[in-house]
This record gives sequence, structure tokens and C-alpha cells, in this order.
Amino acid sequence: MVLALALFTNSSCSCSSMMFHPYPLNLSHSLQLSLHSSSTLYPQHEAQALFSVTKTNIKSQPFNKECFRSSVHAFLQCCCSSSLAITDVELGTLFSLFREMGIVYEETQLLLLNNPDLTLVSMDSLRARVLCLQSLGLDRVALNYLVMKRPTVLTDKEIDTLLNFLRDELEGQLEQAQLKRFLSVTEPRFFVGFPQKIQLLVDRGIPVDKVVHVLNKINLTKALCHRSMDEIDRIITFLEPFGGISLIIRWPAILNYDLDNQLIPKIKVLTQLNGGDVRDVGKVLHKFPAILSYSVKHVEQHVELLKSFANLDDQEIFKLILEFPAIVTNSRERKLRPRIQFLKECGLDSGDIFKFLIKAPLFLAHSFRENIACKLVFLVKIGYKYRTKDLAMAIAFTTRSSCENIQKVITLFLSYGFSCEDIVNMSRMQPQILQYNHTSLEKKMKYLIEEMDRDIEELLVFPAFLGYKFDDRIKHRYEVRKSISGGGMSLNKLLTVSTERFDKRKKASALGNLN
Repeated sequence: MVLALALFTNSSCSCSSMMFHPYPLNLSHSLQLSLHSSSTLYPQHEAQALFSVTKTNIKSQPFNKECFRSSVHAFLQCCCSSSLAITDVELGTLFSLFREMGIVYEETQLLLLNNPDLTLVSMDSLRARVLCLQSLGLDRVALNYLVMKRPTVLTDKEIDTLLNFLRDELEGQLEQAQLKRFLSVTEPRFFVGFPQKIQLLVDRGIPVDKVVHVLNKINLTKALCHRSMDEIDRIITFLEPFGGISLIIRWPAILNYDLDNQLIPKIKVLTQLNGGDVRDVGKVLHKFPAILSYSVKHVEQHVELLKSFANLDDQEIFKLILEFPAIVTNSRERKLRPRIQFLKECGLDSGDIFKFLIKAPLFLAHSFRENIACKLVFLVKIGYKYRTKDLAMAIAFTTRSSCENIQKVITLFLSYGFSCEDIVNMSRMQPQILQYNHTSLEKKMKYLIEEMDRDIEELLVFPAFLGYKFDDRIKHRYEVRKSISGGGMSLNKLLTVSTERFDKRKKASALGNLN
């Protein structure tokens, strides 16, 4: 499409004498600056008239597109070098290229006003740059955003090496959102050395097939571009005792942290708790690397609460963090303090509290209203006394089960003729009984009665029966035993003997039958 803009003409105005501001600059102000610096081109009264017309067009409604185009044409005449005249057809191609990215006519004009270098680059170069960006996975919407936010992405020469590296070496595998963010916020001068920094990651042990995974999960500008090779190398070296490369692959965001002001102080809190055992600290970081996203003060306040309120020592606190590092995510006043207070009211001392929390750390995380309170109601209804150690232990063994499942388990036992007192007694002997899946329990109980021809009341003596795997232990052993001696054996002897001893007995019985 041939535009109404005339050919760029010779002009005594130099682009280097102009003052350009990033989009969106007030157009009337931009024109005022340009006309002020171009007095040799425009007589004073003509310049004033041009400025007045443009200002009127911008403020008036509806928008006068033709006057706007005329004003832009005059401004572009001033901005372009006489040695780089451009035809209407070439301008049309330029506008068409921007339109393909979803940038409308008026937006393109403003881009040219604020970024005249776009008119000084050949169409072949612009087209090649756009195609290169598309080959990296940027779609029309992403290109629109990128060019509007940083138009120089189409003209900066410093970006060529980076784009070629991303396309040829990384095979364009950076995620679109990551690439768009990276190119839009990073100054071109920081792209220098980017390929070498990626090579450093590979040289230090990150597998080639994991590099893109790491790059897609970090802040490329902060973690790589704003750091020297030595700084990146120092971070990797510091992390080596705590898991090093495996930790980085597990949680690439760790590379975003500042070594001296963040990583060292945060990890120091953990190493001081366990007496400097870096291997166990590494286990905590690998299990829950997001612990590093919390401030030193935040973690120290959790530690202090466990010391002063639960009377735990450093080693116990570290063991608790090792078992349940997400403890730092729980509110101290809304969850930790009330839960510990409840355990104290149940008669648990500091040693009991430690054992409880190691066994059932989720007790600190569950919602009281929707989870813990519901379970307390069920337990008290079947006969557990409130604020007792028995109740606390029962709660510990129900943390991994839902309220719905516990209710179905209790209902199942009642349907088989057990009383509430029987359920409490069985759960004291086999505390996990209330957290077993109710469907699995029913399958085992039916097999006990219908296939093994046993009395259901045998569970009162040996409730551990319900904890063994059905196919691999219960059914297999019963069928083997039945084939040898008719199955006449107590549940305890049938299931508790080790696999090795059971197999020996099976072989001995088989040999005896042969003899």
C-alpha cells in the first residue's frame, strides 16, 4: 500500500541534534523540540503553525488522521538524513511489517517519531530480525508487546549474537514468556558474554539437556546478565556442599539470590542449628528449597518460638525442620502457638511434643476448623477423653487421613458389630487403624470372614491384621498355608513371621509331604 507520505527530502537537520524520548512521549512536545532545532528548515511562522495544528489534532475529538499524518510527515522529513531517502513503497512496506505484528497505523507513526533509527535500517534487516524473533517462538502478540515496549530490539546490533545463540545453540527452546520478559527488560549492553555464561553452567556440571530447564526457571537478567563470570562461579562453588548442581536443577531460582546478602546468611541459620552438618542442611534444601525465599528474621522467629514455647533444643528443632521444612510457612501466632498449647493441655511435655511433631508434623499445617476440629469431634464421640495423651496420640495418627475417611472407617466398624469402646481399644493397639482407607479395610474384613472363615472378633486381639497388604501378604500366605495344612494357624503367626522364615517353612512342609 502506497502511503500519503511524500518522499523524504534533503534537509539540513541532523538526527544527532534532536532530543528523542521513549514512547509514549507527548507528540506536541516532541514536535516543539524538533521545530526549535530546525529553524533553518521552517520559517518561524510556519513552524508555529505546524506545531499548533498538531497540538489541535491530538486534543480534538474525533481524531483528525489526515492532519496527524501531515504533521508526522513533516517531522520525519526533519529526522531523516538526506543520504537515506526512502520511497513511499518502502514506507508502505515498513508500515505493513508493523501491521503484521498487530501494531496499528497510529502506533507505528509514534514508534517512528520516538525511534527514528527504525527508518535508517534496511527493510531486509528489519524483516530478518522479525523472522529471527519468530523462529525463537515469539508469536504475534508477544512480538507486539516486545516491539512496543522496546522498539530497539529491531535495531540493536548487540542483540545479534544473543539471538543467534538462542536459535542455533539452545534451539529456540526458551519459553515464550521467559524470552519476552528477558528481551524487554534487559539493556542490550548486558547481553555481551551471555553465551559464555551458559557455557560456564555446563562446564560446572549442569547437563546440556537440563540447561534450558534451568534458564526457563530463573531471572535471566538478574542471575546471569547482571553478574560476572566470577560471581556466577562463586555461587555454584558455595552451593557444592549442599547439593550443588543437583540442587540448582531441583530449584533453579536459587541462582537468583545474592550470595553474600542472601544465600550465606540464610543457610547459616540452618547450619548453626545442627552444628554445621552440611549434608543434612543439603537434605533440607533439596526437600524444600523454597525455605530460602524466607528472610533470616522470619526463620529465626520460628526457631525462637519452638525454643521458648515448646522447649525444644537446636538439634530437635533442626530434626523437625528436616522432617517438615514447610514449618516455616506456617503462621507462628495463628497455627504454631495454638497447636503447641493444645499439646501442652493434653499433658505432653517437651519430649512428648517433639515425638508428636516428628510423627505428625502436618498437625501444624492443617486447618483447625475444617480438619483438626472435625477429627476431635469423631474421637471424643467414640470414647476418647478430651485433653488427654490418648487423644493427642490418636490425633497424631489421623493427620494423614481426611475427616470423611475417618467417619467411614468408624461407620464400617460399627456396621460389623464393633462398639465404640472396641474401636478405641483397637486403635490403641494399632494406632494407624483410623487412617487406613475404608475401602481397603472392608476388603480385608470380608476376606477374613468369607474366605478365611474366621470370626471378626479376632480383630480385637490382632487389629494389626488390617495393616498388612492384601494380595502380597494376607491372601498369598493364607493360600500357601491352606494348601499345606488347611490354614489352621493364628492370624498373628501367619502374618508376623518374616518372609524368609515363612518361605523356609513352606519348603520344609513341601519336602515333608513328598516324603
